[in-house]
Amino acid sequence: MRTPEPPCPCSLSIRNVRENVVGIDTEVPLLDGSYRTYIHFDNAASTPVLRPVFDRVNEFMDWYSSVHRGAGFKSQVASQAYEKAHEIVCDFVGADPGTHTVILGKNTTEALNKLARRYPLEAGDVVISSLMEHHSNDLPWRAVAQVERVLVDGQGALDEAHLDSLLDKHAGRVRLVAITGASNVTGIINPIHRIAEKTHAIGAEILVDAAQLAPHRAVDMRAGDDPGRLDFVVLSAHKMYAPYGTGALIGPRETFLQGDPEMVGGGTVEAVTLDHVRWAGLPDKEEAGSPNVVGGIALAQAMLNLKQIGMAAVAEHEARLTTYLLQQMTRIKGIQLFGPTDPARAAERTASVPFAVPGMSHYLVAAILSAEGGIGVRSGCFCAHPYLLHMLAVDPESAVKYQDEIRRGIRSNLPGLVRVSLGCYSNESEIDHFVTLLERVVRREYQGVYVQDPGSGAFRPEGFNPDLESFFKLE
Repeated sequence: MRTPEPPCPCSLSIRNVRENVVGIDTEVPLLDGSYRTYIHFDNAASTPVLRPVFDRVNEFMDWYSSVHRGAGFKSQVASQAYEKAHEIVCDFVGADPGTHTVILGKNTTEALNKLARRYPLEAGDVVISSLMEHHSNDLPWRAVAQVERVLVDGQGALDEAHLDSLLDKHAGRVRLVAITGASNVTGIINPIHRIAEKTHAIGAEILVDAAQLAPHRAVDMRAGDDPGRLDFVVLSAHKMYAPYGTGALIGPRETFLQGDPEMVGGGTVEAVTLDHVRWAGLPDKEEAGSPNVVGGIALAQAMLNLKQIGMAAVAEHEARLTTYLLQQMTRIKGIQLFGPTDPARAAERTASVPFAVPGMSHYLVAAILSAEGGIGVRSGCFCAHPYLLHMLAVDPESAVKYQDEIRRGIRSNLPGLVRVSLGCYSNESEIDHFVTLLERVVRREYQGVYVQDPGSGAFRPEGFNPDLESFFKLE
């Protein structure tokens, strides 16, 4: 009988999580010819993989097989593991396995598109969203309902008074409030349970986009009779240290028992004739085709590891780092911070800090940080264009001009910010290196001569052309 060793004999904690991140010591080339350990400050986009997740996936590959339709022993092992993954996701968000279902798919975007097409909306129904949403929690709703958006204040925080007015104005027609748990731009955490109470008070339901919240704070959907319960939650594994192509939609079983799935085919049925279809039970009905079993295993393992570390410990560690980051950045003259900037209130946000260097393209700042510091950040509008246009006070006429430039293939002038986003494994020395280089950027003391590509907007330093295939190549 084969009894494999557990992938990670260590006990994960906030103190040793850094040494359990795959690729944490990877070195990258710099413009001056040297190499430096890469600093990943783009965790809001995607996180690296935890070593226990990596090891668990590799261990599972010995047993990988089709699920639910195979009589072979490997299929039985894979099926029970995949079903267990659903249970672990359910537990991680505090859902009730008796009344909720967990549907695994590609990512948060797919989950939101699925819900938009499966939610029982009728003509005249209203979905309330907000100006701070990621496009994934905006665009799907436009096609199926009248969308009303809650405004934000000057720092980008949700205007709850405006939410109240929308709930009152459209009472009786509001079916769903679709709100982000935390902004992917400013890191602002919304009071989701208080919003849920207001939503339920008018007979509507609430969806929380937890893609940016779940990696940083505990998510609790709460009991079905709790006024502050969360009806639907969506999240992505690639933001939770398990980048293997999986996301999850968690919601009431009764919603998905109604009607036909929006995507049909293999795995969604129990019986088919030329005239009739009998759909499978949940979640199979909603997981068309051969599922990403490996991704499901990875997501579940990452959630087990995050629970082992403790979400309270994650939140405390990241709040301390965010406090330090804000303290260091606020003393740099020549940069502009966006969103909340008070270091003393870092615990009220996630570790995403957007900024600009006035007079410099956000594309250029990001390029210098990469080429001369080995620091990976993100620049642009972060898939939240309306929010960024508001934060940058871009008037409608200018917005039309930028759209016209995009149509002509020109992106060099597009507005945007630079975003630093930390993870639970980040540390102060990384922040120190980033701040030191940022100060040089502000003083225009960077080394390279940077040339912009008008089509993409990206800058490249002259004479710096590393052979990317020498670092990784498919052959």
